[in-house]
Amino acid sequence: MKITADLRDFLGEWNAHGAKLSADAAILYDRFVVLMVDESQAMASGCSIDKSVALVKSWEQSFGLDFFDRMQILYKEGNEIKEDRMHDFWAKRKALIVNDDTVVFNNLVKNKAEFETLWEVPFKDSWHASMW
Repeated sequence: MKITADLRDFLGEWNAHGAKLSADAAILYDRFVVLMVDESQAMASGCSIDKSVALVKSWEQSFGLDFFDRMQILYKEGNEIKEDRMHDFWAKRKALIVNDDTVVFNNLVKNKAEFETLWEVPFKDSWHASMW
């Protein structure tokens, strides 16, 4: 898969101000690209972050995808990952199709600890609930 190969190559060369970044990446649920940097080794900088964004943007061009659509909400329905535009998601919430126990993805997590505990959470425990 091209994205996996690109990630492997990118991680091998990724640096911040000449310092190699100790990083890992994963593609989860065939939908999410997760990049993590061990900042105890070297901090990601603005330039290194820009390089990662440029890589993802190149995939958007190549595959006609939009990784940065903030109006798209992804959630679980049984074992399936569903995606809806925000207004459709809120309509499903109003109709109780999306309920307090529906697992939603919080793509605003900032570090590994948050990723492990707050990335996949029930609606009632998510930032989405505070918007409701």
